[in-house]
This record gives sequence, structure tokens and C-alpha cells, in this order.
Amino acid sequence: MLGLGIAMTDMNHREKDLENVQVDHQGKGNHNELNGKAASSSPLPIGPLPLTLRQRKEDKIQSHNYEPDESEVWRAYVAQQHFNNRGQWWTTGKRRALKRWMLTFLVGVCQAFIAYFGNMATRSLTARKFDKVNDLLRDEVMGEAVKGTAFVVFLLYQTAFAFLASVFVWVEPVSAGSGIPEIKCYLNGIDLPRVVRVRTLICKVCGVLFSVAAGLPVGKEGPMVHSGAVVAAGISQGRTKFWGADTSFTKFSDFRNEREKRDFVACGAAAGVCSAFGAPIGGVLFSLEEGASYWSTKLTWRAFFCAMITLGTLYSLKNLDNWWGQADIENLFSFGEFNSISGENSNFSVWELFLFIIIGCLGGLIGSVFNATNEHLTVWRMRNINHSKNWRFVEVILVSMFVTTMSFVLPLMWTKCTELPADSQDWTNQEKNLVDALVPFRCEKGKEYNEVASLIFTEPDIAIKQLFHFQEAGEDDTSTFSSAALFIFFLPYICMASLVYGIAVPSGLFVPSLLSGAAFGRLCGHLLHKLDGSSGTFADSGTYALMGAAAVLGGMARMTISLTVILLEATGDMQYVLPLMLTLMAARFTGNVFNEGLYDIHIHLKNIPFLEAEVPSVAERHEIVAGQVMSTDVKCLRPVERAGIVYDLLSSCNHGCFPIVDISSGGTLYGTASRAMLCTLLQRRAFGPADAHSHADEDSLGPRRLSPLVQWDAIEKVFPRYPTIDDVIMTNNDRDCWLDLRPYGNTAPYTINETASIQRTYRLFRTLGLRHLCVVNHNNQVVGIITRKDLLPGALSRSLMRGRQAHFE
Repeated sequence: MLGLGIAMTDMNHREKDLENVQVDHQGKGNHNELNGKAASSSPLPIGPLPLTLRQRKEDKIQSHNYEPDESEVWRAYVAQQHFNNRGQWWTTGKRRALKRWMLTFLVGVCQAFIAYFGNMATRSLTARKFDKVNDLLRDEVMGEAVKGTAFVVFLLYQTAFAFLASVFVWVEPVSAGSGIPEIKCYLNGIDLPRVVRVRTLICKVCGVLFSVAAGLPVGKEGPMVHSGAVVAAGISQGRTKFWGADTSFTKFSDFRNEREKRDFVACGAAAGVCSAFGAPIGGVLFSLEEGASYWSTKLTWRAFFCAMITLGTLYSLKNLDNWWGQADIENLFSFGEFNSISGENSNFSVWELFLFIIIGCLGGLIGSVFNATNEHLTVWRMRNINHSKNWRFVEVILVSMFVTTMSFVLPLMWTKCTELPADSQDWTNQEKNLVDALVPFRCEKGKEYNEVASLIFTEPDIAIKQLFHFQEAGEDDTSTFSSAALFIFFLPYICMASLVYGIAVPSGLFVPSLLSGAAFGRLCGHLLHKLDGSSGTFADSGTYALMGAAAVLGGMARMTISLTVILLEATGDMQYVLPLMLTLMAARFTGNVFNEGLYDIHIHLKNIPFLEAEVPSVAERHEIVAGQVMSTDVKCLRPVERAGIVYDLLSSCNHGCFPIVDISSGGTLYGTASRAMLCTLLQRRAFGPADAHSHADEDSLGPRRLSPLVQWDAIEKVFPRYPTIDDVIMTNNDRDCWLDLRPYGNTAPYTINETASIQRTYRLFRTLGLRHLCVVNHNNQVVGIITRKDLLPGALSRSLMRGRQAHFE
């Protein structure tokens, strides 16, 4: 058991006292008496130990605390609210619930507008680029323009758009990437800097418009999830640092805490998925499966309501010209309308389910190779490029030029001009519109098209629909995309997607995975039809394209439940329920054999202390207790402490929690004091005079308050930007004053015994969303503190070296 040293002497011995405010590492048998001297014969140094660059980066990442500090001032605030609600029907709780639903409604509407106008802007930029390039291509064929002009203009367009996308990342580096790993970490309880700021939202939304318009193999679906989370976080708090706007704390006091903000971010993530795919149920399940680590039934209803409002707003915006008529079916389903080819029968045979499983396994293999390749590229970037903004900017330009060159050369390599399919009476209006979208490139417009260019020189959404809805069922049917064209497109495109993800532009991976997977699945369908040699034995190529898209996306992201529902809602055809389930499960199982999902890989590469749902496997193989994994470098305070000692303690360490020990009861745990609360009290000078507390009464504190009282709402009104120790001005006269921590300390902190198993410790910490967990012995004396970094697999492995017996000698 560890001895506990407490600062007990007067201000003439402040420096000596400061060395004693810590936990001894010796681990002796009996608890030493707290008599004003150090309990340890070899006290630890106060300052932080020298850290490696990786450790310093990890220390900048803090955790959220979803449990409120139950202090006396907090209880007084709650009691005042209960007193005000006596005899009233319209209580504070009802007002809070109404505000919560109104804010959730506003989140859904705002995210729908962002997605709608974002899609319009992307389509406008892309259409203007391709129209100009296609006109120059026709002029080159007619001899009216110099050869190579179209490529130069195409290169300038793409590079300029990539340049603008990278500028937004230059302004806010957090806006790079998809944002899904960051939101996943935020909902796990990790306070990543600037992830849900308004500046991040602006740079994310504007940047992804230009990165998609730049022709890079990226999508805007992942960034839409991030934007929805930022919108929800900003609206729920009623303030923004970017514009300096702030509403009354009284109006938003119920939501300015980490738990409410977390729940709003979860609703915003669901709204983001809904705005990207038109899949409200899939958005709720995505937020549950991939996002939130803490969930409840009430949160499910709120996320469902938010996604419903998002879909309704989008549906209304898309049908403004037909408000009183029947809406176009394409405005409801993101992947277009799927119909059964043979009437009431399904588009596939029962025995083909085994083929879908094989495609799922192949998709899982492709996804694992994709993830491994991108992981190695990311490691190389972190070592050689990411340390400099200039190098990241140069990389974007070079990668954009490479992708542009490949996108132009691949259609040139395909010299065959294919005749447009004949207008058949069996074709739907949707298929006719997709035929009109086929790109001639250097072929005769209106009669011929280039198969490879039709997949590159168009919007990815249209290319996906073409692969899904051109129904080819045998050699006798018209082949819109040949097997060779699909292969020439698939392999370079997925390689470029792996290269691009990780550069300094906002980017998502849903659409590149779906597009490359659809090409892969359609290629599989073509090969099966060629083996069969007749129509009707196998399903149409569009069905195999859908399975391939699901397989590759599932192999990359390793999602199952939410992705199944998202694809079903995007297609609007329930006949694919079982095939999609089998395909995604096969892709997940196969991919997990080789590596993790790409989002998890990037979380680990950034050294973010993410707590998985399950206890790490090392804890299952070995017997580990809380006393082995805890940190013993604990700094403790007395219930009434000198302001100078508190100031020096905060200046000398970066701890976020300080146990308060009761001297009169032998050093038992009285409560905890957070760093934010201590800094706030010091800044507000909430301490009493130096002669308010005599040394004779140090071991027998009475009920008399020794310093001015600061109300709870006055402390919390600055959330989350609490003052730091640098904001505190401490004079020599102030150092001798007394700071009474009894009204502000959390007198009901979560604790765990040092003999508790690591399984119970892990579940308690993660389920409650704690930031700190005090470890006590059988006498309720603090022997250590556990943070989330102590529960990571690496930390648990290192704890085995210390051995359990060291804490029980």
C-alpha cells in the first residue's frame, strides 16, 4: 500500500510542502500518519518527466467528463431549481425538453440546407469543367483547336480546384480527411482540439466542394457526417468563437455541458448520413454502430427525429418546383429506382447467394489491401510530409496533377467508340437519362460514346447509377460497359483513391469505394455471363454491381448493420436485404483476418487513446488488477489550502484532477477538484484572508466557510473555455490567503478498489464516460488515479511487468 504525502506546514515551508503533495511510489505496508511531514523518504519530483515527442502529442489530447461534479454549489443550484418549480405545471424540466427538441429540429434543417446547396455547388463546378473540356475535345477532333488544349485546360481546372481545397485545410488543418475518425473519437469521450468548431465547418464544407470538383477520387459523404456533428455542437451551445457570438447563458445553461453536447453531436452525425444518402434509419444506426460509445433510448428517438427532419427538408428542397404534384422517384432514392426484371420474382436465384458471399470475401480482401496500402502511405506522410504545411500543400498539387493525367490518359487508351444503346420500349426513363449521360469524349456525339470516359468524365453519382441500372443479363443483351473497360477503370481508380486519402484536402471514402466496388461487381457479373453463354442463368450485371459496391465499402470500413440499411434506403428495394447482409458479413469477416477498418487504423496512427467496446485481449489472457495499471503520480490537496500552494501545484503539473484528502480522518478521500474549477476560483480570487484559519485547527475543520462563495452557474458559464493557470495573477499577499475547496469539490467521485479486476475497471470507466477514476485501498485512502491512457492495450501490457505483488507486499 502506498503512503500519501500532504502539504501541511505553513507558508515558510511552502516549497517543502509542495514536494509532499504527491503519492509515494515505495508501496510500504502500513499507511503513514499525516502529521505535516512527507510520508515518503524519497519524494517524487513535482515537474513532469521528460517526454518523447509522441508522448507530448498524446498529452495534448484530453478526455471529456460526462458525469457532473456533485459539489455543494451544484446541489444548491439544483435545489433552487426544484424550489422554483414547486406548484408549477410548466417546470424547468419541461422547458428543457422543449428546447432540446427545438434545437434538434434546427440541427436537421440546417444540415439539410448545407447538404442541398453543397450538392448544387459541386454539380455546377463539375458541369462547367466537363462542358468546357468536352467542347475543346470536339474542337480538336474537328481540327478547330490545337491538340492538347483540352488536356491543358482540364489540368488547369483540376489543379485550381485542388489548390482551393488545400487552402481551406491550410486555414484549418482539422478539416482534412473525412472527419469520421475524429467524430468517432469525440463520441468516445476524447476532446480533440477544434473538431467541432465553426471554422472547421466552413473549411470542411467549402473544401470538399472543390476537392470533389477537382476530380479527385473522393466523396462528400464523410465530410457531411462531420459537418452535421459541428452544426449540432454549435447550435446546442448557442455560441461561437469564430464570430464572437454568444447568447445568454440562462437560455443554454442546460446544454452547456459535455454530456448534452455529446448527445447533440450524435444526432448531428445521424443527420449527416441522412443528408448524404437520404437514409434516415441508416443514419441513426451509423451513429449507433460507428459513432457513439454511449447510447440510450431517448437518444435514439432524438437521432431519429433529427434524421427525419433532415430528410423532410431535403425532400422539400428537391421538389420546390413540384410542391403540389407527385415527386420524382429519383429525388427519394440516392441510387435511383431499382425494379424487378421479371415481374414479381427477384432479380437473383437462391443459389446465387453463395456467389454473393464469394463477392463479399473478395471485397473484404480488396478492402484489406486498400487499408494496408493507405496505412503505409499515411505512415510515410507522417514522417516526411505532415510536419510542414508547405510540403502538404505541394503534395496536393502533385497528386492532383497525377490524378488528372491518369484521368485523361485512361480514356485515350480506350480507342474504341461504342454505339449508343438503341432506345428500347422496355427501358425506363431513368435508363434513358443515364444513356444521355454517356460521354462521347473523342467519339461522335449523339451516336457513340467512350466507355472509360463515361465513368471518369462525369459525376461519381451518375457513374454509380450507370453501373447499377444498365441491366445486362447475358451475351445477347447490349453491353454498355465491356469487361476490359471496367478493368481498366477499376484498378487505377482504387489505387488512386488509396493514394489520395490522407492528403491535405477534405475527402470521404464512401463514393470512391462504392464506385470502384460497383465496377468490380459488374466485372464479376460479366465474367459469369460469359461463362454461361446464355441469358437468364445468372442475375443481371446491375445486381452484381450493387453487391460489389457493398463488398468493397464493407471491406474498407467494416460496417455491417448501418451499411446494410443505408444501401437499402438508397436503393429502395427490399429484395436485396439478404444478399446485402451476406455480402457485408463476408466482407467484414474476411477483412478482419488481415487488419482493422480504415477509420480505426487512422485513429491508432494518430495515437488517440480510443477505448474499444470490448476489454483489450491482454486483460483476458492475464490477471490484472486496478492497482497495477493506475498512475501513482497523484497530487493531493487538503479541504482548505493556501492559495499559493494551489497556484504552484497547477503551474508545476498538467494534471486534470486533484484528490482532496481529509486530514482529520487519517487522510481518507474527501472528494476531487478539477483543474478547471481550481483555475476559475483563483482567477475570481475566491479565497479568504490569511488569518481566517489557524494552524491549531488544521486537523479539525469546522463548518465555517473560509472564503467567498462562487455560485455554480458563475463557474460553468464559460464552458468549455475555462481559464488556465496562465490567466491567473497571483501576488505575494494572495499566496498566504486560504482557499476553501469544500463547497466546490466533488464529494461523490467514482472510486474503485485497488484489488478490482481490470475488466470491472474498464467497464466502469468506459460505460460512465469518466475522465478520472480514483483508486483507493480498503481504508478509502487514495493510492492512485486511472485515466483512459492507463486502459489502452499498450499500457496494460506494460503493467504486467510491474506485477501484482508489488502492491501487496
